[in-house]
Amino acid sequence: MINVRKSLRGGENRVDINMGPLVDMVFLLLIFFVVTTSFVKETGIDVARSTAATAEVKERGNIMIGVTAEGEVWFDGKRVDVRSVRALVERALAEDPESGVVVVADAKSETGAVVQTMDQCRLAGASNVSLAAKRGNAR
Repeated sequence: MINVRKSLRGGENRVDINMGPLVDMVFLLLIFFVVTTSFVKETGIDVARSTAATAEVKERGNIMIGVTAEGEVWFDGKRVDVRSVRALVERALAEDPESGVVVVADAKSETGAVVQTMDQCRLAGASNVSLAAKRGNAR
């Protein structure tokens, strides 16, 4: 029952805000956004891509491998040997089997290094191996 005297004197007008459910909701939202975020791994180098009039945007290309003009192969920000690309791609595909491989090659890179890199990716079991290019005008 309500005590009228105490309520008129201000004795029971104190309002408490329970912060527990608010903190729980913030943590749940944080976990939701972290789990649903797709992280893109970059090659770790800057290359001048070739242009192609028929270049398409790929929706899924999570495994990025870079090839410099000197023929160096880069994966996840580190220089690697072309023979180790197969093991690295196999490990990345074990984490996400649906991901595709994108080889980002410099416009002045040697064809042999790019072909070897793409071959190692296919030997690792990657079914979707693409070569990155800028969209350009047809000549």
